[in-house]
Amino acid sequence: MSSESDFYELLEVSRDADDGAIKAAYRKLAMKYHPDRNQGCKDNEAKFKAISQAYDCLKDPQKRAAYDRFGHAAFQNGGFGNGHARGSDFGDIGDIFETIFGSAFGAAGGRRQPRRGADLRYDLEITLEQAFHGHKVEIEIEVSQVCDSCDGSGATPGTQERECQLCKGHGQVRAKQGFFVVERPCPTCHGRGAVIENPCKECRGEGVVDRPRKLEVEIPQGVDSGTRIRLAGKGEAGPRGAPAGDLYIFVHVRPHALYQREGTSLAMRVPVSFTTAALGGFVEVPDLDGGVNRLDIPAGIQSGSQLRVRGAGMPVLQGRGRGDLVAEVLVETPTRLSRKQREILESFRETETGDECPQSKGFFDKLKDAFGT
Repeated sequence: MSSESDFYELLEVSRDADDGAIKAAYRKLAMKYHPDRNQGCKDNEAKFKAISQAYDCLKDPQKRAAYDRFGHAAFQNGGFGNGHARGSDFGDIGDIFETIFGSAFGAAGGRRQPRRGADLRYDLEITLEQAFHGHKVEIEIEVSQVCDSCDGSGATPGTQERECQLCKGHGQVRAKQGFFVVERPCPTCHGRGAVIENPCKECRGEGVVDRPRKLEVEIPQGVDSGTRIRLAGKGEAGPRGAPAGDLYIFVHVRPHALYQREGTSLAMRVPVSFTTAALGGFVEVPDLDGGVNRLDIPAGIQSGSQLRVRGAGMPVLQGRGRGDLVAEVLVETPTRLSRKQREILESFRETETGDECPQSKGFFDKLKDAFGT
């Protein structure tokens, strides 16, 4: 069977057949001519190899397009060899795809752009008060910056870089792999298309040097742990004039001695004496803005009850208003009593009827019902 047999005729499909029709035709013919089903038949074995070759070409959109345009010549000698196929002057199969599809499948179309500088992370710890008011803080980081000596070029002042002789300034080199030609960054100039013969002594040709940098960071009101602040262009400088990366500030709010933050709310526990809980009263607690918040204690309040002060919490980040202050009451039983205090409490106990503490009375009533005592 001729190696120049038409691929479409081998698969018994029309030239405008879609991928599904080509695949179905190949499966049908492969089952018919597979060597396992035709042992010893050289003609069928040759037919199977031919249809497999045809399918391998037509199932690939790039190979099929090249075959439709140039036939079998598209795959001879890894391409068009010396450029005499069908009168066209093509250097290799990469040029074919460039002609058909554009530079995406052929030449890279120029030098590779210098890579952007790396992004950096800085963890900043602040107090709850700083998060409440907003805060300006100065930080110092060790970061690569543009070399002052060569102004980021990487070359010794007064000298210039020259065109790379290996890639001729393209930044890419080609290597054949079977039917295709693969382009890779030039190993000499690393894709830049130019080399530095006299590197700057300060930065050793990189165009950047590491040194400390001081930055002022604006912390807005209402930030919470996990808030991320982006400083564009404050990361690592890009090599040889490439754009700098970004600096990301990750905020961490230290735990507070009095308040526990829950979103925009501030939670706290407030111990009150058992007499204040019984008779009522008030407690004043400090506010983060420098003032005080008054908590009115209603008579008969129980331990675990919550009191809420609207608008006494944290500011809303990038918004208006404040959250709430939520205070959990903890009724404290005295552990040290004077003789007079004890006498007063003894007198009070003699007058108790049980109605003063309805929860306790209800509990003991349930015990009587359950055990009959």
